[in-house]
Amino acid sequence: MKIKICGMREERNIRAVERLPVDWMGFIFYSGSSRYVGEKLSHIPEKVKRVGVFVNEQPEIVRERAEQNRLQILQLHGDESPSFCRELQDEGFQVMKAFGVKADQPFPSEEVQRYEACCDYLLFDTKTPMHEGSGKKFDWELLNDYRGTIPFLISGGISPGDAEVIKAFSHPQLMGVDLNSGFETSPAIKDVSLLQTFINQLMR
Repeated sequence: MKIKICGMREERNIRAVERLPVDWMGFIFYSGSSRYVGEKLSHIPEKVKRVGVFVNEQPEIVRERAEQNRLQILQLHGDESPSFCRELQDEGFQVMKAFGVKADQPFPSEEVQRYEACCDYLLFDTKTPMHEGSGKKFDWELLNDYRGTIPFLISGGISPGDAEVIKAFSHPQLMGVDLNSGFETSPAIKDVSLLQTFINQLMR
């Protein structure tokens, strides 16, 4: 299972988390986020895949930030179109599209289906009126209505005590987890010890 740590910013913290058995590290290039990283990373990690998170950003800015920071995966969290995702893929990037899921609403099957041929990964998060994560879980059982072929990560409110719950959840396209605010001491600062313990529990 892939482990993605999102919302990183400070060089010392990036270096410490990079030493953990994590696969992807996410950096938020959306200025409305409390974890906004700015235009350029304080440290570009080499041992993980670098994920840039964007929200309805101008295409030229996405490309500029991707080149500046040697991003490998572009995570799109807004209303980006399938055609834009395809353009980025054609330029050599891997694309991950995020979708919000809410307990009192049906799984957005038709919307997700539109991206079937133009994304490498999907991310399912708790639906919120804001573009930044809510830090709350949604009912993962709703994902049983996802019948697509694109692998996905689950996000939203995952905390240090959730390892066994995640291991109990099964879906043929589940490929990993996205960890953020549940492992922080303050916005963008991750508790390395909590992450290590959680990863150990998840992988055993």
